[in-house]
Order: sequence, then C-alpha cells, then structure tokens
Amino acid sequence: MTSRSPNTGHDAPSTPELWSQRADMAESAIVSRHLRALWALPGTELGVVGWPATARERAFVTWHYWWQAHLIDCAVDAANRVPTITRRKRLGELVRSHRIRNLTGWTNRYYDDMAWLAIAVERAERTQGITEARGGLVALEKQLFQAWNPAAGGGVPWRVGSDFYNAPANGPAGIALARLGRYTRAQEISDWLDTNLRDPATDLILDGVHLPGGDIDSAIYTYCQGVVLGLEAELAVHTGDPRHGERAHRLLHAVDARLTTGGVIHGGGGGDGGLFNGILARYLALLALMLPGDEPEQVEDRRLAASIVRKSAAAAWSNRLEVEGEPLFGADWAKPARVPGSSAGAGFFTSGGSVTASQVPERDLSVQLSGWLLMEAAYQVSAARL
Repeated sequence: MTSRSPNTGHDAPSTPELWSQRADMAESAIVSRHLRALWALPGTELGVVGWPATARERAFVTWHYWWQAHLIDCAVDAANRVPTITRRKRLGELVRSHRIRNLTGWTNRYYDDMAWLAIAVERAERTQGITEARGGLVALEKQLFQAWNPAAGGGVPWRVGSDFYNAPANGPAGIALARLGRYTRAQEISDWLDTNLRDPATDLILDGVHLPGGDIDSAIYTYCQGVVLGLEAELAVHTGDPRHGERAHRLLHAVDARLTTGGVIHGGGGGDGGLFNGILARYLALLALMLPGDEPEQVEDRRLAASIVRKSAAAAWSNRLEVEGEPLFGADWAKPARVPGSSAGAGFFTSGGSVTASQVPERDLSVQLSGWLLMEAAYQVSAARL
C-alpha cells in the first residue's frame, strides 16, 4: 500500500526524539527492502542496489562498492544513536559481506571507493568495536597514503593509473587519513584541494583536474563540498590551524548561497548521484558538531550548518511516500517522491565507472541511503541542541 505523507514535516517540533523515530523508520525501510543474505551464506548481509530488484541485483551480480560503504556508515550512525545487539550484529555482517563480495580483498582500483570504505570501517571499529575489517583498514590506509603523487604536484588520483585527480577521491581520502592520525598528509590534501579545485568565482569546489595537463572538470557536485567541509572540520580540531576554519566558513556560505533553496540541499538525481546530497548533509552535521571556536562567526557557522541539515530533513520527510507504512524518500528532497512501479529501467555501469540512475531514481539504494543518512544527521544536530 502506497500513500502520500501528510505535509507536516516543516511544522513538527525539531526534537531529538522525533528525529530518532524518523531515523528508525528510514533504517527499517532499508532493512526490509534492500538487505539480503549474500549468496545465502549464513552470517552475511548486503544491500541490494534496487527496489524492486532485478534478478541480477538480488543475486549480487550487480553491486556497488562505495554504496555499500555508505550503508555501513549509516548502520554505524544507527548503532551509535541507539546501541542494540541487533544493530551491532548487522554491522559485523555488513562489513564481513563487503569483503566476501569484493572477491579480491578489501581494496580495489578506485581510490574514492577505498576512502569511503576506510571511513566506514574505521568508525565501525572505533565506536562499536567491530573488528572484522582491522586488517582491511591497514591495507586501505596504505593504499590511500601511498596514492599521493608528488610528481604530479600532489593529489590522489581517482583510480589507479588515472590522470584525473578529483575532490571525490581526495576529500574522503583526507578524512580517512586524518582519522587514522595521518594529519600531515591530510593537511597536504586539504591544501591541494584549496589550491587546485576551489573556484575563486564561487568559492565552491570543482570536480577535478587532469594532471599534468591542467584541464579542469568544472562540474559542481554537492558531495564535493561535503567532503571538503568534513576534511576542514577534522583538521580544524586536530591541528588548531586557523586556515581550516576559515576555509570551512567560506565554503559553508557558498553552499548555502548556491546549492540550497530555502535552506534545502539540491538533489543529485539517482544512481551515484543519489548519494551526493546525503553526503553533504553528513558533513554539514559533522561541521556543526565539530567546528571549534567561540567567536560569533564560528557559533553562527555551526548554527547555519545545522539549520541546512534540519530544513533539508524536514523537506525530505514532508515529501516522502509511505509504502506499506515505511518511508520512501525522493531523489530531490524539495519535491514529492515517486514510487517505482517495477524493476524496469534499472541503472547500469557506464564505461567511465559511474552508475546511472534508474528510470525512477527512488528505486536506487543510493537515494534511500541519502534519506536515512539525512535523518541520522538531523538527529545528531538536534541532540546537540544546535
């Protein structure tokens, strides 16, 4: 049964209890629609990438490494918010299943993929004691640290052997390395991003640059802004260097001015783009929680970051559908969600390595993960009374 949700999200009191309930419902929807044992193996669970799913998707012939990393990260959020035996067990199963399905180990040829997984499993171990990926985290850290290419003027390439150095690889690599104590390298990445990919006209972060030629891909994506905000917040805390807070301030206000409408983050579509707005929301919440300083500018920056998260979450909730009593989030949080009628029109891998959107983007696990991630982020900022 499908129903349009009453448009009450903007009017409801923004309490931690409310957002915790909504995060629970978002988690429940992912669990019931998308989670499935990997190849019927006991003690495994992985995210089916579409709902309704094709036969290839149900059999995990099709899977997306970096989407699964964000599934783990969302599961960490839920376990940290309300720890339960079930959530901790699920986390272990998700991490274990990722390793099994990847076939060749924890790593692959894409540095952005590996950075996202490193972030997720580091959090799982640090906050929930999930040790299944301890050896994998060592391998991931080594790959990310050694990917830095001084011969090209610095930067981490998008994938092994590529001449494309982009924010989606460098931002999460920097965050992962900072959390692993590699502050000097993380700071080098931060400086490289600011020098090479910040657009002086808008202060937003561009997608990437081909090196050594210098050709810029000037596309603007919400998740590029999110990972840089997250990296600057980490470094502001751990290094005390004021340049990181200054960069975060500049970028935050550029995001507010150019990538939101009425405080609601712009949607990125489906496929890989389905995660873009959710990633920005995650790191806006982190900025709101972590950015140090008691000066009026710093206090206001934390409030602004939290406000964007709350307004985006209220819009996403208001525009959700309810399918059999569970939320289905829209690809664009400012517009009503659409229910996918069938598995027809599934997304696919392109020759460039990205995943296209399904015909109805709400079908994609990426879109629904963004909704869950957003509800968890809204809980975090409301619990901190921001």
